[in-house]
Amino acid sequence: MEATTSTSGFSTITPPVFGGENYHVWAVKMQAYMEGADLWEAVEEDYQVAALPDNPKVNQIRYHKERVTRKGKAKSCLYAAVSATLFTRIMRLQSAKAIWDYLKTKYEGDEKIRVMKVLNLMREFERLQMNESETVKQFADKLVEIANKLLVLGTDLSEARLVQKLLVSIPERYEATIASLENTKEFAEIVVVLTI
Repeated sequence: MEATTSTSGFSTITPPVFGGENYHVWAVKMQAYMEGADLWEAVEEDYQVAALPDNPKVNQIRYHKERVTRKGKAKSCLYAAVSATLFTRIMRLQSAKAIWDYLKTKYEGDEKIRVMKVLNLMREFERLQMNESETVKQFADKLVEIANKLLVLGTDLSEARLVQKLLVSIPERYEATIASLENTKEFAEIVVVLTI
């Protein structure tokens, strides 16, 4: 996401653009973006805007306009957050909720696919070993990257599990350091010392 400056002088953030890959990451970013812009309600609830009564009061007019505008902005925001190819697929949809649901159905995949992705990432995590040429920080970054991908898919690896994997995967040259740290520090502190 990049920052731009609006005509009023305030800095705004452009929405993340989805091109058909990494839907889970885009969906998390996009939901946060829309929540920050106060547009998520139009996606999540897909509320109907009631018609104004005869002789409406100023507050009723203002509220009606706000609700209609929010729905339009949410739809426009989703249009801006997809590639040109995907835009042609969603432009016929009538609401932000319909657009969101379409993208979710088309790109998130069903539960079976999600479970297979989780299993593949867990397998990668378990097989990963630190190379002699790697620093502890480089290896820890790989572990955290896998953990973050799993988190997006709804599976959380605990910090203790990450530290455990790090400790059993590093080369022998670190064993003396680990032994001295184990007696004096918590596991999380060990990782900090090793990655410095």
